[in-house]
This record gives sequence, C-alpha cells and structure tokens, in this order.
Amino acid sequence: MPSPQVVSPRGSPTRRRQYWVAVTFVACVVLPVILAAWYLWTRAADQYASTLAFTVRSEESTPTLDLLGGLSEFSGASSSDTDILYSYLQSQNIVAAIQRDLDLRGIWSAPGTDLAHGDPVFALSPEATIEELVDHWQRKVKIFYDAGTGLIELRVLAFDPADATHLAEEIYEKSSLMINALSDAAREDAIGYARDEVELTLDRLKGARQAMTEFRNRHQIVDPGAELEVRVGVLAGLQRQLVDAQVELDMLRTRPGRNDVQVLNAEQRIEMIERRIGAERARMGAVGDEPGGQALAELMGQYEVLAVEREFAEATHRAALARFDAAQSEARRQSRYLAAHVRPTVAESARYPERPLLLLYVGLFLGLGWAIAVLSAYAVRDRG
Repeated sequence: MPSPQVVSPRGSPTRRRQYWVAVTFVACVVLPVILAAWYLWTRAADQYASTLAFTVRSEESTPTLDLLGGLSEFSGASSSDTDILYSYLQSQNIVAAIQRDLDLRGIWSAPGTDLAHGDPVFALSPEATIEELVDHWQRKVKIFYDAGTGLIELRVLAFDPADATHLAEEIYEKSSLMINALSDAAREDAIGYARDEVELTLDRLKGARQAMTEFRNRHQIVDPGAELEVRVGVLAGLQRQLVDAQVELDMLRTRPGRNDVQVLNAEQRIEMIERRIGAERARMGAVGDEPGGQALAELMGQYEVLAVEREFAEATHRAALARFDAAQSEARRQSRYLAAHVRPTVAESARYPERPLLLLYVGLFLGLGWAIAVLSAYAVRDRG
C-alpha cells in the first residue's frame, strides 16, 4: 500500500502568497523608506527659513474728519488690492524682477552646483529655465493668505540664513513697488481727470473773454453799463436845459417891448435841445432804432449775455482749479502702502527640510499604495 505524499509547507499556495506579500512589502515600502531616510539625513542640505508678514493698508480722508481739522482715517485696503498682491507673489513677474537683482539660481542651487553629488531633490539646477525657476519658487516661498483679515505671511527658504533674509527683504520691496504702482496709476487717473477739466474750463473762459473783446472792438464801447449811465446823465442835463429854455422863452414873450430876435433865438435853442433829446432817447432804445446803428439798450442786452457767460466760465474754472489742487494734494500722500507687522527674520538654526515629517509622509504614502495594490491583486484573483 503506497504511503501518502507529504507537501512541504513552503510549497503550499498560502505560504507562497505570504512570501511574495512580504517580499513586495520590503521592496515597495521598507527599502524606499530606508533610501528616503538615507537621502534626507545624508544628502539633503539644511535649509533656513525667514518669515515675513504684512498687509495692504490705505489712507482715506472723510468729510467729517476734514471739518474737525483735516485728519485722516486709516483703514484696511479693499480685498481686490490684497488679492492682486497675492497673485503677484506667485507670478513670473516677481520672480523675474528679483532674479535681475539677486541670483536666485545661485542661491537655490547651493550647497553645490553638481547635483550628482549635491542635493538634486531640494536644490535647483544652475541652468534652470525661468519656468523651472518659477516652479521652484512655489516650493521655496510659501504664501499664507487670510482673505478675511487681509494678512499675508511668507516663509522663504534658502540654504544660507543671510540669503533667506535678503530674499524676504527683496520680496517685501518688490511688493511695495507693485502697490505703489497701483496707487500711482489711481492717482494719475484722478489728476488726469482734474487736469482735463481745467483745460476744458480754461478754453471756455478764453472763448468767453474773446467774445467780450470782439464785442467791445466792434461797437467801440468798453462798458455799455457805464455808457448808459453817461447817456442818462446827458439826457437829464438836456431836459433841465430844455426846461430852462422854455421858461426863458415864456419870459421873453410876456416881456413888454419884446425883442423878436431874442424870441427867435430862444425858439431855435429849444428846438435844438428837443432834437438832441430825441437822438439820445433813440440811442438808448427808448424811441426805436436810428439809422446810426443799434440802440444802446439792445447793446446792453448783448453785453449782459456775454458778461454772464464770462462769469460762469470764471466760476467753473476756479472750481476746476480747486479740484485740481485737491487732486495734487491727494497725490502727495501715499494712499496705499504695505504695513509689515513682522519684518524679515534671521534664522539661527536649520528647521527644513522637516526630515521626520517627510519620512512619515513617504512611509504612509508607500504603505497605502502597497496595501491598495495587494488588496486589488487579491480581489482580481478571487474573482478569477
């Protein structure tokens, strides 16, 4: 009778699966974690952090405070200004601007330009393009933005503490320049509108004064009002003379042994005075127009229209000049500015990269990936 065949435990399917699970765990999790730990503690260079925090502030004048003495009210800037600055801090523009002043490739390629023997993970290639430099900027410059309060905090990393501080100061300077540029654009718009208004009102005033000058030259009258007063005075004098002449004529007619020559002269004098009075009245418009030209009353009406236009042009021009002076006065103030409540700090110890935390992340990521892969393989096997 044949003896039963004994199967080796190592050759059983269950043991083989356990063996390959252990092998894959070591190959996919343990060895990469050991490699990551070796790299972090032997190859990864120490990095120093400089912290900077600021907010955008604006200075606004209120009418109530102006009445109390021209004080100013300080308030936070609108969210749009801070949002613009937050976007600018992540843009290629600020990277290119700082690259022109500082050698970012040299700062972030330390501690060595040979990546084969340096730190190829956390360091930047000295021949990096501007796009690679912007990507590396996102890793080295962390921006924390609180939209509710408008506060922006930056953490700048570099392989040298002095480089980190210098870079943080340069970021603050470029951010201030950008905010000042926004303020300059807004102020230039306000001053430009005021300047255009001054030029418009000045042209109107010149036109009104030119019309007044042409009127005076055409009619040879400086001021029709003064001319009218003179004419009224002349007319009043003539009327007095007429009354005196009429009285004198009556006396000559009633005088015994009158002289006809004197009576005739008195009558001619009265006739001449009446004719002169009629001419003066005609010139003032009291009796209609004479062939000699327009009535003085009509000229007076035209002059008053021109005078009103000139006075209105002068008033609007004075108001435009006042607004222009106010706009210039406002432009002398920096209406928007950066207020740094945390100046760039100087690190005394290297806290980055955070090796234990990074190693933990690597282990969790690899472990979860390995577990998902093993479970997926068992699921496929069981369905087959």
